[in-house]
Amino acid sequence: MAGPGIEEKQQEEKSDDRKNNNRKNNNRKNRESMKTMDTIRDYLFSNQDLGFRDFNAKLIPNVAKERIIGVRTPVLRKLAGELIKDGQWEIFLQELPHYYQEENCLHGFILGTRKENYEQVIEDVETFLPYVDNWAVCDTISPKIFRKHPEDVYERIQRWVRSEHEYTVRFAVVTLLQFFLDEEFQPEMLELVASICRKEYYINMAVAWYFSFALIKQYETALPLLESGRLDPWIQNKSIQKAIESYRISEERKTYLRTLKTGKGIRDKGK
Repeated sequence: MAGPGIEEKQQEEKSDDRKNNNRKNNNRKNRESMKTMDTIRDYLFSNQDLGFRDFNAKLIPNVAKERIIGVRTPVLRKLAGELIKDGQWEIFLQELPHYYQEENCLHGFILGTRKENYEQVIEDVETFLPYVDNWAVCDTISPKIFRKHPEDVYERIQRWVRSEHEYTVRFAVVTLLQFFLDEEFQPEMLELVASICRKEYYINMAVAWYFSFALIKQYETALPLLESGRLDPWIQNKSIQKAIESYRISEERKTYLRTLKTGKGIRDKGK
């Protein structure tokens, strides 16, 4: 029968074996991760369009040009689908923060493409949001699976709109616009968006964009809010401008909406 000393030695050996196995597994995962990231980055640069890069750099001025490769959206969507099909998306999503704009957009498209496991998708969305640093990446995040879980998504939206992070707030508004202006629409959602009072340009653009679609899809409910004069004038004018550009609003309604335009708001200063 083994004595205490031998038992302790055996336990230490087992512990060492576990540590060695864990180290080997971590090294293997690191190698797989590096291989995946190198393959993705090589693919992105093989699809580089310098003219498109220069064009994009003007649209997202807060992103340094050297962080933009210049890859068109259809290429990124196709790659997102391939990574999901091949099972490589999990490795990629763990590699945060990304350096290139296109890597962030690819991350957003992957989140939008996945069709299973809502709990994991929403966890991955909330993990990614703090790293979103521009409107273009923000607007790529449109998980189709959100349609199957409207109650939980709406509860989270009510938290997201109170975030200090600019693009988390924008994401909340854009999500309301994309998923909650049809069957899931509730009048209180108009009030939720109207209550947002922030100076950031890309938040206010999202708010105006939201109200323009509310006028298109929920005209009778949204109109009183604009008639009340409660919205910041800049947001009100921008909402009306976007709405009357739509073919889905009648000429009669467009004529009336033009009468609701008002003076510049504080958010318009310096723009």
